[in-house]
Amino acid sequence: MESPISIVAKLLQSATARMILIGMLTIFLLIPLAFVNELIQDRSQRQQEVVNEITAKWGEEVRVSGPVLKIPYRTYEESVSVVGGNKSPVAQRKVIVRDAYFFPETLYIDADVNTQFRSRSTYDAVVYTSTMDFKGTFIPVDFSSKGIPDEDVLWEKATFVINTTNLKGIKKQVTIETNRFNASLEPVYAQRDKAQSLESTVLPKDAAKSAFSFKFSITYDGSSQLMFVPIGRTTTASVKSNWSDPKFSGHYLPAENRTISEDGFSANWKILHINRPFTQQYFGDLPELSEFAFGVDFYIQADQYQQNERAAKYGFLVIGLTFLTFFLIQTISKIRIHIFQYTMIGLALVMFYTLLISITEHSNFSTAYLISATAVIVLIGLYSTTIIRSQKFPLLISGSLAALYSFIFLIIRLEEYALLVGSIGLFAILAAVMYISRKIEWT
Repeated sequence: MESPISIVAKLLQSATARMILIGMLTIFLLIPLAFVNELIQDRSQRQQEVVNEITAKWGEEVRVSGPVLKIPYRTYEESVSVVGGNKSPVAQRKVIVRDAYFFPETLYIDADVNTQFRSRSTYDAVVYTSTMDFKGTFIPVDFSSKGIPDEDVLWEKATFVINTTNLKGIKKQVTIETNRFNASLEPVYAQRDKAQSLESTVLPKDAAKSAFSFKFSITYDGSSQLMFVPIGRTTTASVKSNWSDPKFSGHYLPAENRTISEDGFSANWKILHINRPFTQQYFGDLPELSEFAFGVDFYIQADQYQQNERAAKYGFLVIGLTFLTFFLIQTISKIRIHIFQYTMIGLALVMFYTLLISITEHSNFSTAYLISATAVIVLIGLYSTTIIRSQKFPLLISGSLAALYSFIFLIIRLEEYALLVGSIGLFAILAAVMYISRKIEWT
């Protein structure tokens, strides 16, 4: 009769027991993988802090809404109060001055954006210098729709207003030139959103009573984003840049004739008043219209840490499939592999991600991935030769790892088809495992 010790020893040598131990080890290795993910997040957060610091000093995102004609007008508030000892009612009339805002009839925007990288340590930020030319027309202002008589309109206090962000990024004085007069603009803080305003000196009396054309230029040092609000009854915009990876954002997309190449991009917009959910004039308050802005984002679309994070998400898959390969070889060839040796192989697989992060910070992701994968494959291949006294199986293991890392790299690179390719690949792996393991005695 066998002793309990020998029975336990046989159980531990069974395929089922080995599989359970390998599964437990795989789960245990999730702990260092979690530390790797935390490291990636910390480095990514540090990168964002550096980028924010660079852009804060250079210039932040830019949004322009203007020019708008601002004309004060008088309104009257009637009230009745009781005065005197006989408590007789007395009518009182209070004068309140409000502002009316009128948008241009046509607005043409031509922006030329020159992007460049600013680096600090191993981190990069995209900044730009943009020269924007604005021109358009205003039609005669009409207060009759609100029943406001001409004598209550303060024509002599009319001004231009441009709502914008990033005032500190403006590189030169802004002056609006018209076919009849000029008006220079000065900054005025606005307490809504993050917007600030540029407001002109007062216009010549009765200037807004007749149509006129205008033009002006603004040069900004900015970053991240360039946006415009389509306040013209017809707004036409053209943006050109040397940035080759734009992301068109906002309420409106450019026309289909946009071009994108390695040398940059050009895009055009044409927005009619019927395309917007706001009118050409407002009385009392000017609403916040930034949600209807359109433009371009200047981001590094898939930065190094995003790609590292995507790669780390497949860490459990890589470890599991590698252990499965060793397990099948061990079971089929009757080779003994100690749990300590599995642990060393698992730690080598985890080290791939720390190598990938560190090398990526000094190179591009593709090069870093190739170096890290090659190092880990060679290490595990050489280590497996000491475990498996055969040339055939270490070559099989190295080839399997190379195919697996290539598969993961392909999924990371693909965006639209990542799920499809990943599903097909995993199905093929499952089919291969089912075929190889069909003759294994599990009991």
